[in-house]
Amino acid sequence: MYKIVTKKVLNPTVTQMEIDAPLVANKAKPGQFIILRVDEDGERIPLTIAGADKATGTVKIIFQIVGATTEKLGHKEAGEYLQDFVGPLGVATHTDGIKKVCIVGGGVGCAIAMPVAQEFHALGAEVTSIIGFRNKDLVILEDEFKACSDKMVLMTDDGSYGRHGNVCVPLTEMLKSGEKFDMIITIGPLIMMKFVVEAARPFEIPVTASMNPIMIDGTGMCGGCRLTLNQDGKKVTKFACVDGPDFNGYEIDFDEAMSRGRMYSDFERHAYEETCNLFRKA
Repeated sequence: MYKIVTKKVLNPTVTQMEIDAPLVANKAKPGQFIILRVDEDGERIPLTIAGADKATGTVKIIFQIVGATTEKLGHKEAGEYLQDFVGPLGVATHTDGIKKVCIVGGGVGCAIAMPVAQEFHALGAEVTSIIGFRNKDLVILEDEFKACSDKMVLMTDDGSYGRHGNVCVPLTEMLKSGEKFDMIITIGPLIMMKFVVEAARPFEIPVTASMNPIMIDGTGMCGGCRLTLNQDGKKVTKFACVDGPDFNGYEIDFDEAMSRGRMYSDFERHAYEETCNLFRKA
């Protein structure tokens, strides 16, 4: 059993927890993930590690309530326990030789982007962060990004906070003005990452995209995170959980990934509503 040490609500649908898991904290690196079960009857879900503290032995997770399991997880409080908490899993984000990086995060994907930005900052790289949200009420981790970024731009789709527009607006402005990056790393909704890749393509700047959003059980067994990469004119199949979650953004077939993701939306909504009803009756 794994104790929930702290719980913090970041916005109406996004929650942060710190879990007592010293073995995981000791080895965790940015970009990796864990698999948890809320209780002994629960399903496995993968969540990216949003931070790890070796000194306290705690691992930070940030999750959005979108389905049955995250709904159940959201009802847990500090002092309560999770059944399982396994990791770290996945390939850590590549950092070697990168001196100037642009981190582009969207929505809850910023929870994944934040430890990556912090790692580059700690390594002495020049960090530019562009983070985007639908509106002011959904903004998370603003202070954390400011602390680890040499330059930070915050965007909202409706203009209610920060700059008005999506993350591709300032990114394109920077690239057209001659800004050079060793790497652009993007983490967020698939459609956002697709357009970040297209914005960078004319400038031939390497782009890494985290395909964490398409992972389901995190073990490679379900096939839900199957991904098609176009490598040297050949189509190659990979799995986000065991081969990633980071991939060369120029190789990813985003349209196929988005189409596959929509297959599960009805099932996820039904399971979420059933779980909500259980808590209401309780």
